[in-house]
Amino acid sequence: MIFRALRRAVALGFVLAYCVFQFWLIRLRGPLTLAQRAKWMSDSCKRTLKSFGIRYTIEGTPPSYGLIVGNHLSYLDILIYSAAVPAFFISKVEIGSWLFFGPTARMSGTIFLDRASQRSASTVAALMVDRFKAGAPIMLFPEGTSTDGSRVLPFHPRLIDPATSNGIPITSASVRYIIDSGQPESELCWYDNQLFITHLWKTLGADGFRANLRFGKPTIYTDRRVAADTTHAEITAMRAAIFLN
Repeated sequence: MIFRALRRAVALGFVLAYCVFQFWLIRLRGPLTLAQRAKWMSDSCKRTLKSFGIRYTIEGTPPSYGLIVGNHLSYLDILIYSAAVPAFFISKVEIGSWLFFGPTARMSGTIFLDRASQRSASTVAALMVDRFKAGAPIMLFPEGTSTDGSRVLPFHPRLIDPATSNGIPITSASVRYIIDSGQPESELCWYDNQLFITHLWKTLGADGFRANLRFGKPTIYTDRRVAADTTHAEITAMRAAIFLN
């Protein structure tokens, strides 16, 4: 386990350094468009997953526009979803201050939310509308936190409103992790008060695993509460279907 973790850590370091170098190489040609930032993030996540040795499968068609809502298990979700579809993420503001990952998130065009601030929520909602107008898909985790995967927490509808108020299609998406050795999914989930660096080291040393993504069909809703409840039910059903397979 220690050797595997060290090998992956070294590979991860080289990949992340290369991705940052690539960003600034593109930046020398001029300011990056939203589409370029999303593509850079997607390509970087694909390389990062390869360095981890993480495989992923996709069922359904990843949307190229609108709001994507999904369950949230770990920071790994961002790598998986971004590799599957170039999109912008809504993230808690604390990540913006993380070493390396904060600057990387800003380079990718992540929208940061201060969950304790009503004003921040309004600002994020306005930024989401601007991104929708630019044709950029946005990924949202409406549970508001990551979980151990035992259930999908109720969805907060506040940031679903920019889509429902503007006739933007919403797509349900689910993620599940399958560990080759048969260990429970919760071994890879980052939740409660686990330290990031401790969990990352455990993940680097974990047995081989893969992620399964499922996408539903884009749907336009006119009510944010209905959208939150309906997508929650769809994602819960997707997760249940995966466990039955």
